[in-house]
Amino acid sequence: MRRRRYWPSWSQFLRSHAASVLACDFLTVTLTRLYVLFFISLDRRHVRLAGVTAHPTATWVTQQARNLTHQLDDHRQYKFLIRDRDTKFVRGFDAVFTDENIQIIKTPVQAPRANAYAERWVRTVRTECLDWTLLWNRRHAEQILTIYVEHYNTARSHRGIHLDTPDPVTPAADPTGPIRRIDRLGGLLHEYQRAV
Repeated sequence: MRRRRYWPSWSQFLRSHAASVLACDFLTVTLTRLYVLFFISLDRRHVRLAGVTAHPTATWVTQQARNLTHQLDDHRQYKFLIRDRDTKFVRGFDAVFTDENIQIIKTPVQAPRANAYAERWVRTVRTECLDWTLLWNRRHAEQILTIYVEHYNTARSHRGIHLDTPDPVTPAADPTGPIRRIDRLGGLLHEYQRAV
């Protein structure tokens, strides 16, 4: 006799709790050996760049968690944080979120699909930006990634949210007006807006 499951699958859990889940991970920039800590909300795919460093110490990682919880206006809506078992995520990092009543969910070992939203963002930022850009140092990486994250949140449409942007844009007053192209990062990224 087959045993019945009384709990949801991982994908069912994520779909039903997407509005209350944050995911985080580190992106590694290999040429200059920098680590980028970022957070992504699952419901709207909104990315928050926490910081860039060459040496992610326990103090630095914990401070980035504190900075994020202070930035989140709607942090009360978040109940879960998904992260992998990277040793850079120290007890102090987890404590910041548990103090805010956000439960930490650690992914299984070597299971990147368990943190699929964060892993997908890493692939996207690499293919659309980092593979085409030579980063010189931490400051340059922060500048480039800040521009890319702004583009990602305000101008790039996403299939997962019905071709909308993570930060919905208010429509222009004249929906029939001419469209202009805005080049970002030296023409690497293109945004299109109604001319006013």
